[in-house]
Amino acid sequence: MADTKERKLPAPAVSQETQAYWDAAAQGKLLVRKCTSCGQAHHYPRTICPFCFSDKTEWIEASGKGTIYSYSVMRRAPVPYAMAYVTLAEGPRMVTNIVDCDFDKLKCEQAVKLVFKPTDGGPPLPMFTPA
Repeated sequence: MADTKERKLPAPAVSQETQAYWDAAAQGKLLVRKCTSCGQAHHYPRTICPFCFSDKTEWIEASGKGTIYSYSVMRRAPVPYAMAYVTLAEGPRMVTNIVDCDFDKLKCEQAVKLVFKPTDGGPPLPMFTPA
């Protein structure tokens, strides 16, 4: 059964480099960076490609589909939550939360889809729920 209590999420730190990412999140879109030199997509979005160190990167919109690579349920927290690495359909793996589900039914390689959760005074955070 999904936990009915909601965790209070702090607003993320927004910088000039990540402003477009958070602006897109406010519109319900997940952006990742893609390198035009080596072709690799990466997350967390940063201007310099972590694979070839080129500064020739561009924003692309992710589909919002992915699979759970690994996860851990934090049951001792005041409101239990699930942290996870999700492999996006576009290739990058991101640290996120799995929400709105029964944590006991989560499993690796499970298909998930993007949802956004509000933060305390900032842009919403991208999270995932079983697809």
